[in-house]
Amino acid sequence: MPSFQVVRRIFFFAVFLSAPAVWASLVAQEAPLTEEQIKQFLLTAQVIRSKVSDKGVTHPLKLTLSNGTITHDASFQPVDIHKSSMTLASGTTVINFVDSYKFNIAAYQLAELIGIDKMLPIYVERLWEGRKGSLSWYLPAKMDEQDRAAKKLEPPDPEAWNRQMYKIRVFDELIYDADPNLTNVLIGSDWQIWRVDFTRAFRPEKKLRSPNDLVQCDRQLLENLKNLKADELAAKTKEFLTKDQVQAIMARRDEIVEHFAQLIKQKGENAVLY
Repeated sequence: MPSFQVVRRIFFFAVFLSAPAVWASLVAQEAPLTEEQIKQFLLTAQVIRSKVSDKGVTHPLKLTLSNGTITHDASFQPVDIHKSSMTLASGTTVINFVDSYKFNIAAYQLAELIGIDKMLPIYVERLWEGRKGSLSWYLPAKMDEQDRAAKKLEPPDPEAWNRQMYKIRVFDELIYDADPNLTNVLIGSDWQIWRVDFTRAFRPEKKLRSPNDLVQCDRQLLENLKNLKADELAAKTKEFLTKDQVQAIMARRDEIVEHFAQLIKQKGENAVLY
């Protein structure tokens, strides 16, 4: 009688011969996809399951997509609300309130221009069940910042963590989110940080929301901010941002650059830039 190991090898060999498509699918899912491949998958893959997420103010839908080879989850946000005024859960009243999926896509496009798109999920616009919305690649997050704070967990490498957070703070000032919260900062198993959900961002204010949060900055990010051009930003985001919103971003960019210039004068370059 053949041993268990021999029988197991025969079994797996038979599966391999009889179902090569299954094995090809497994291999394909292990291979990392490029950003362009992820975008095409989000735009074209079939939705095979859906459910309402219990996270987020707008309760986005969690969709499972498949193209026959790859199966992956995505977040669909069709919200597109415009009101003359809105009182938020925080008690703040916002005039000319906008809560729109379009800002998710604009945030990602802006992040691409300044070189921090790896800190956001990839967002595309997609029509599903008669509604347009933003569709984003589901991230392998283990918790969000609210969970981390509640559990009092500390990152193993505080310096690396802080440097990620400094980038997020710069980006938050640039986009001016009307209602930021800790659930919009996701944390991976390796303590990588992702910023998500920008539907209430891109307010028309030209001054910074919380300039005191800006204490350090990545050198390359600051250089990319300096090189950001209004016409390039307008062209890239023309389907999702108005002219006034683009002008407000550029005004806040100028404020951020000037803020760090003053910090460098006060503390020295090495104390401010990394």
